[in-house]
Amino acid sequence: MPDTISRFTFDDNPVRGELVQLEHSYQELLAIHHYPLIVARLLGELSAAASLLAETIKFDGTLTLQVRSEGEIPLIMAEINNRQQYRAIARNAEQASSPDFATLFHKGQLCLTIQPHKGKPYQGIVTLNGTSLASCLDEYFAQSEQLPTRILLSADGERAAGFLIQQMPGATIPTEGETSGSAWEHLSHMAATLSAEELLTLPREELLYRLFHQEALRLHPEKPVQFQCTCSRERLEQVLVSLGREELDSILEEKGLIDVNCEFCNRFYSFAPVDVATLFGSNDADIRH
Repeated sequence: MPDTISRFTFDDNPVRGELVQLEHSYQELLAIHHYPLIVARLLGELSAAASLLAETIKFDGTLTLQVRSEGEIPLIMAEINNRQQYRAIARNAEQASSPDFATLFHKGQLCLTIQPHKGKPYQGIVTLNGTSLASCLDEYFAQSEQLPTRILLSADGERAAGFLIQQMPGATIPTEGETSGSAWEHLSHMAATLSAEELLTLPREELLYRLFHQEALRLHPEKPVQFQCTCSRERLEQVLVSLGREELDSILEEKGLIDVNCEFCNRFYSFAPVDVATLFGSNDADIRH
């Protein structure tokens, strides 16, 4: 099954949706670190969620979903750009094993950050009061965006998938008792019947037909989703310059080289004294050892 995200809309109702299914890119991500299964599954769910949000919230830049907690998983995050290229990581979660969401993310907070290429960044934070990442994201949309939203997420260590259905901005939310008022509730209820196994295994056309075959659904062209780290030697050079020549010379004096390992993709970078001298526009690489 290819790694793709697909948008769908309804001709007769102001409701939109997204479906993302990940396999190859998810396995690439997990091959870098040896995570416990529960962490691998949550990384898959978070990656799928980031893909859904990147397609739902229009921006030109980077979107980051991050959870910090005092539980068994102190930090887990996924980062994705507007081209559906993502990376993700969990830190200090080697001993995580609890099946209980509240134990894994005790006193946790979910933070969504959008860093556009131009303009000011946006950040939204919600306390993790739900029993799953999906329910916490539903709460985020209810609080921050004030849009009725239902999100379903699933991952099993081999595949990850996400499903989002949402009332469109500006649509009238029907009041109780209105005959036309059950459109959102009806579609949301149908989405809730989707099982985790179906979300992971059914092709998109079959999945959407199973849920909405009685609706006038319009399926838009799919887009590829890729695992891709954004680290580069050039970016690291900028970080090193920000530390200052004195700090770098001190590291070189102690270790001889400045070694940097990207924790997202495990790529290794090494900077010799001559490299540091070049960064500061100097031909003098005579660093004391």
